[in-house]
Formats: sequence, C-alpha cells, structure tokens
Amino acid sequence: MTKNRSQKQKRARQGQSSDHGQRGPRKSHDDTIRIFGIHTVASAIANPRRELIRLHATPNAQARLVEEILKIGGNPSRIDGLVQTATPKEIDALARDAVHQGVLLVAHNLPALDIADIFDCKLVVILDQVTDPHNVGAIMRSSVALGAEALVMTGRHSPEESGILAKTASGGLDLLSMVSVPNLARALDDLADSGFDVIGFDSEESEPFEQIIAEQDPSRPLALVFGSEGKGMRRLTREKCTALARLDMPGPIKSLNVSNAVAMTLYACMLKRAGLLTPK
Repeated sequence: MTKNRSQKQKRARQGQSSDHGQRGPRKSHDDTIRIFGIHTVASAIANPRRELIRLHATPNAQARLVEEILKIGGNPSRIDGLVQTATPKEIDALARDAVHQGVLLVAHNLPALDIADIFDCKLVVILDQVTDPHNVGAIMRSSVALGAEALVMTGRHSPEESGILAKTASGGLDLLSMVSVPNLARALDDLADSGFDVIGFDSEESEPFEQIIAEQDPSRPLALVFGSEGKGMRRLTREKCTALARLDMPGPIKSLNVSNAVAMTLYACMLKRAGLLTPK
C-alpha cells in the first residue's frame, strides 16, 4: 500500500475525510428494515454484520429458510429466540402485500462504511443519482453475480434501504460493500488517487466501451460510473472520470435501462479478466 493511500484511509476512518460517508443505500428513518423472501432473508441472516431483531415466519417457510441459510454457509442458530410464528395473511400485512414467501425479517440497517473501506476492491460500480429502488436492486444483483465487490451511491437522490430494494437485489444488499457519499466528485478523486481507472458512461465525446476495456490494464482496479436515466452523469462527475465510454447498440433501440447497462458492462469486464477480450 502506498503512503498516500495509507494516509487517505487513516484520515477517512478518523472522520476527517471530506467523503466520510454512511453505508449506502440511505438508511430508513427508524434505522430498521423489513426484509422478505426466502433467499433475501437467508442472505441477511447469513451476514454477521446484520443485527437481527425478529423473524415472522410460517412453519413451512421457516423450514425452507433454515435449509437456505445452511446452503449459503450461514448460521441458522442466529434466529434462535427471534422467531414469531405467523400466518401468511399476517405476514401480508407486515410486508404490505409484497411477495414474501412466508418469511419477513425485521433487522437493523447495516453499519456505516467509508469510501476508504473499498480501496482494496478490484471492481466497483458507482451510481450518480440513480433513484429507482427496482433499478438499484437489479444493479446490486448483477454486481454480485458478475464479480463487482462494492457499490457507491450519492448521499442524496438514492433509494433508502428497504424491503423492496432488498427483494429486488435477491440477497445482493447483504453481499456487497456499499457506501453512500455526500460528495461524489471527491469520492472519485479518492478512488483515482488510490489507483483506480474511473470510467464513466456517456453517449457524447466518448469511445466504445469494448475498446476501452480491451486496452485496460487488468492489474489496475476499475470503477464504473453510471448516471441517472434521462439526465445521465452530472457535469462534475463526468469531469472526474479518467475515461468516458459509450455502449453502441446494433439494434433500432440505441439505449438501455441503467440496470441492463451495468450488467452488460460487468459481463464485458468478466470476459476481460478471463483473457477473452484483447485489443485489436
């Protein structure tokens, strides 16, 4: 680790960094979250950093949940003393009629992480004011599936940590390191100073992403920056990127939903790491 990087980590962890953040996505106002669905609840229980409060479950769903916790390497004894047997109708009311598969976990939001906590990651996804929880949840799911280790979001204009977000992420909420930062431009500076190539996606004045990723040094960590749908990246965010890329679509529709764009670029990064993408 370089001296510069070590100093940045020390400042950030002491709360002196201008980018000292909270764990993203934003925490709900009462610092608790209702998580539902077998796979999503199992991932939360298997995460030792997640503080559990109580579990509402039907008897059949509880048995399935224990099997899933064991399957992913978690400790089902964490729910001992927390289970409240419930009917599907009772859980319907708690989950506000969302699809819950017979289980609902009440838990605390995860502890805060700082931008310095992800300096050792190799692949990071960054969202510039992407607000839709379904999109962000889908991005979390794709990020975990395709090898990204962290997700960075803005402190404002990002979705709260919620059951809908967790369910859409299908366990990704408890499997990614996520950071919410008050100043994204400064966070991008910190990542660049720590050795990251910071690639932003913009349709104007940019190169094809497949060309950029084929030429990228795989030994360098990579941060991929995506803007909100419609507005895209903000001007200062764009200026802080070390390169700008575009996704060229061969079909008559020339743009993708942001969650699809993230999945497509992460897949290309996976091919690059496997040695299947090379410069022309």
